[in-house]
Amino acid sequence: MSFLQEQAEKKRADGQRIQIIVTTHSPNLASDLRLGNLVLIEGGRAFPLREGKTKLSASDYRFLERFLDVTKANLFFARAVLIVEGDAENILLPVIARLLGRDFHHHGVSVVNVGGVGLGRYARVFMREDEAQDGAINVPVACITDMDVMPDNAPWIVGKLEDGQPIPVRPPSKRQWRIKADFPADELEQRRAERKAKASGQKVETFVADEWTLEYDLAFHGLGKHVYRAASLALADDRLNAGTMPHAATLDAADAAYQALVNAAHDQPTLASHVYALFEADGASKAIGAQYLAGLLEKEIAAGILDAEGLRARLPPYVVDAIAHVTGPFPLPPAEDGAAQPNPPAAAPNPAA
Repeated sequence: MSFLQEQAEKKRADGQRIQIIVTTHSPNLASDLRLGNLVLIEGGRAFPLREGKTKLSASDYRFLERFLDVTKANLFFARAVLIVEGDAENILLPVIARLLGRDFHHHGVSVVNVGGVGLGRYARVFMREDEAQDGAINVPVACITDMDVMPDNAPWIVGKLEDGQPIPVRPPSKRQWRIKADFPADELEQRRAERKAKASGQKVETFVADEWTLEYDLAFHGLGKHVYRAASLALADDRLNAGTMPHAATLDAADAAYQALVNAAHDQPTLASHVYALFEADGASKAIGAQYLAGLLEKEIAAGILDAEGLRARLPPYVVDAIAHVTGPFPLPPAEDGAAQPNPPAAAPNPAA
């Protein structure tokens, strides 16, 4: 592929250049091409990805040509794309979707982990500069990002501040963390709107965490005990693998510690902050915690302790909405008279080449 690109750039004796057209379903080959030379075929139409045809800036093209590897190049061949910013989301969200009956493999969804940088750059690949002329690329793209604003009492709970230590006098923008009190009136919603606007438009939608981060939001919205168990297992992972720490004993200790937090009658933000402190203050790996949490949820579904509807009710709304964006709407809840409401038609997967 590199050889073909070199030949296409050479001027012949008569000043002409040859044109080379290669069709492929290989992300290995696509990742080795310059982004501006790619043409996405979708729905029987061709969408050039060169400058001026997408919402990408010149800086975006330079960034993507450096960081668009084989794994991320899967997005060119997906029927839908979920862009995430961390390993925990990359591990956990496909499992959650499958447990909700929305297997990403079945729906042709590629999960692209951008590692906390460039989320908007990848999303803008699918946004046309002139939608009226070119039409939209009919590939739903969901971007998931954290809100990164913690409850007002969280800095002391998750180890950002020592007990009794006041919040630094310097402006909030100079700190590495922010609390909700830093955003008076409607400034918090303005922040959310700004984050959404960075990578939303046409078939691309950004879903911002309802509260803070994925782990905190999972605990906040109904999976507090599950997340506490998963984080405790992550902290004990080396000893569990070495056989020096019994798995059952770790879970028993986690359940007792979590129940003590519940018995303390904390409000929901405080309780969720104590759960999240296992990651933020104690150093539990989010990726390993996600693996354990996925396993815990799978076991409960398999044992009939939890079903898909029950799981969906406990999930943060933004997670459910992001999954629905790339797989189709979930059924509506039953009407008040007990009769089931008609389900909206699920979005059919759209072929991409």
